[in-house]
Amino acid sequence: MKILILQHIPIESPGYIKDLMLKDGLELTTIELDEGEKIPNNLNNFDAMFCMGGPMDTWMENEYPWLIEEKKKIKEFVIELKKPFLGFCLGCQLLGEAVGGKVVKSKIPEIGILDVNMENKKNRDKLFSSFPDKLKVLQWHSYEVEGLENNKNITLLASSDNTKYQIFKYQDHAYGIQFHIEIKDNTVNEWSCVPEYKNALEQSLGEGALDLFENQAAKNIVDFNNYSTILYKNFINQF
Repeated sequence: MKILILQHIPIESPGYIKDLMLKDGLELTTIELDEGEKIPNNLNNFDAMFCMGGPMDTWMENEYPWLIEEKKKIKEFVIELKKPFLGFCLGCQLLGEAVGGKVVKSKIPEIGILDVNMENKKNRDKLFSSFPDKLKVLQWHSYEVEGLENNKNITLLASSDNTKYQIFKYQDHAYGIQFHIEIKDNTVNEWSCVPEYKNALEQSLGEGALDLFENQAAKNIVDFNNYSTILYKNFINQF
């Protein structure tokens, strides 16, 4: 099984899910877009695509011109080829744009360990049916997807108090997940070294926020890993 992984910064990988994929012997091709690596021309060679988070935003095409080609490739993979796709955070927003939505600045940034509420439709979903109705997740975003309400191919699967599209799917093969459950026990510390992330963290939670955030993440890491395992197993069962 061949998985194409699009990364926008080296420290934002599929994390715990990547560990599971490697353990199962999946063939992973990682494209580090921020380092100038190019997405392969023939996407038919891959069974699924993962698109990860990053410190940039979808509209920053002047600063990060590779976003233009990335958006085209995601649209080709999801809409034309109809292949399985998982997008996390920035990857979720890129999927949202690809299927006709828009990405806007959130009225209230979501940073921390926060609640997400699953919709009843998740009970019939092949990836999320066994997830609890409410779960705590790691959020670290200031932008979000909107404008998907009139797209009949979109199913809303989870929301939070401040962000409607926490999980959505396009048809039955492409999923956008605004939050992070793929994290490992060292993720928060690594991400806090990125200036954009550190500034957003301190602006939202105040000075000394990192220690609090790390402690909260540590208390929930077993659940995060369990959610990642369920998501991963259900995802590869699509093939």
